[in-house]
Amino acid sequence: MKKFFFTAICIICLQNVYSQTTSKTDSNIVAPVQPVPVETPKRNWKKIDLSNRSNDHFMVQYGFDNWTGTNDSTKPSGFSRFFNAYIMLDKPFKTNPKMSVGLGVGIGSSNMFFHNRYIDVKSTSNALPFRKVDSVNHFKKFKLTTVFLEAPVELRYSSDPENSNSSFKVALGVKVGTMLAAYTKGKTLQDKNGNTVNPYIQKESSKKFFNTTRLAATARIGYGIFSLYGAYQITSFLKDAAGPTGIRPYSLGIALSGL
Repeated sequence: MKKFFFTAICIICLQNVYSQTTSKTDSNIVAPVQPVPVETPKRNWKKIDLSNRSNDHFMVQYGFDNWTGTNDSTKPSGFSRFFNAYIMLDKPFKTNPKMSVGLGVGIGSSNMFFHNRYIDVKSTSNALPFRKVDSVNHFKKFKLTTVFLEAPVELRYSSDPENSNSSFKVALGVKVGTMLAAYTKGKTLQDKNGNTVNPYIQKESSKKFFNTTRLAATARIGYGIFSLYGAYQITSFLKDAAGPTGIRPYSLGIALSGL
């Protein structure tokens, strides 16, 4: 009996010792430390010099030209095209240099081609004649060229204003222009059967029928020095009494910009 009590007391003591050891071990377990989020300091753009950055100070544009509001007699044909070149100033916003304003000046030109049509810019009539000439002598190649002195204005976005030649770009703007010249150019006179009559070039110039002031909306989107370009003329191409007032040029092409 004494042995039984002695054995029981020993078992109870061992259990107490084990429970104390476990409690002590549990109390020494350290909870994992949660990482403290570190806030990225905001960039102070005012301390960054962007005065000499390259951001489209020179721009060249080339592509396809066409007209809206035409009919069968006034519709151009072939690959009518435009070419523009501008020198630009770029003024970044002080609070957010990713945004800037571009101001510039340059030359915009358009070459509209016609097949079996003669646009008589020297006509004495009130309306500009678009004559069908497939049954008489006509020029193998014939185009109408207009040249404008233009002042473009753009609201620009650059994803990396310090390295704009390696960044995503978007620009929306307008351009106003005054006409410098308007002329037609015919090359190689042919008869109605397509036989050459005289391989000469005829050029006639007059601004009489054209709206000499134009306003157009523009847009660009691209990466680095290359971008897609589009423009739509808001003002009518011809004067009110000179022909269809719904003719408005639009352009789609590419732009190469830098410096």
